[in-house]
Amino acid sequence: MRLWTIHPQYLDTKGLLAAWREALLAQKVLQGETKGYRNHPQLQRFRSTSDPVGAIANYLRPLYEEALRRGYSFDEEKIARASGFDGKIICTRGQLLYEWNHLQEKLKVRDAKKLAEIRMVAEPKTHPLFKIVDGDVEAWEVIREKL
Repeated sequence: MRLWTIHPQYLDTKGLLAAWREALLAQKVLQGETKGYRNHPQLQRFRSTSDPVGAIANYLRPLYEEALRRGYSFDEEKIARASGFDGKIICTRGQLLYEWNHLQEKLKVRDAKKLAEIRMVAEPKTHPLFKIVDGDVEAWEVIREKL
């Protein structure tokens, strides 16, 4: 499961589809509707909010909007109607940059055109749900040496 801190505009088609699918799974987990993935580290930052379901719904909306912008037909009805969370989730710059490098490594293999499109971006925009603060990679991140 990868719930990206980076803005969905940078994801290739495969990445955007995976992010949508994985965020919908995360939503089900946070709603208590699954047996698996309940302890997945990516969910910690959503659980740390006052309204985890509202936070994941706010995570899904920009993915949906990016899909619409690209002409895809994601089902907006799948996004929970919970709206009790209107804040930001704090995330570190180290995490943002780790994910940025991780995405670029993935794009080297699967989408050279998208990689060329984003190559000159030094620090990407974040997903609108997150507020970036100084710091290293988040403690919950599973560091991968090589993809």
